[in-house]
Amino acid sequence: MNKIIVVCVGNICRSPMAEALLSHKLQSRSITVISAGLSALVGYPADPLVTELMNERDIDIYNHRASQLTPALIQEADLVLVMETWQIKAVESIWLMARGKVHLLGKWGPFEVPDPYRQSRQIFELSLKQIEQGVEDWIKKI
Repeated sequence: MNKIIVVCVGNICRSPMAEALLSHKLQSRSITVISAGLSALVGYPADPLVTELMNERDIDIYNHRASQLTPALIQEADLVLVMETWQIKAVESIWLMARGKVHLLGKWGPFEVPDPYRQSRQIFELSLKQIEQGVEDWIKKI
């Protein structure tokens, strides 16, 4: 496995957290982890609460900028992890050959990670807790 893409909607909340955590856990391996959004807020930084929560874990995502998911990114990836079940079909609609490499981050739970965008810190923390669980579960499989 060489490249993993983590996908959410805007690429400013869930997928940047998952990207940062996966990258941190996989730093000893030669696996590239990136994130993108289905309807990305292209060029925007991570939500301030996301940056704060990652800083609390000694992970700096200050330089994150949202990017749009493209067919080329999907094609290059060995694994595409999404936050909600509906996003599997959305990714597959961007590049039909994605079928089989797109999975729920919470596949092994199974669970979906709700979007915390514009919600309270408590909701962000809940999403992050689920992301951390999903990352831990995938690390065991990679």
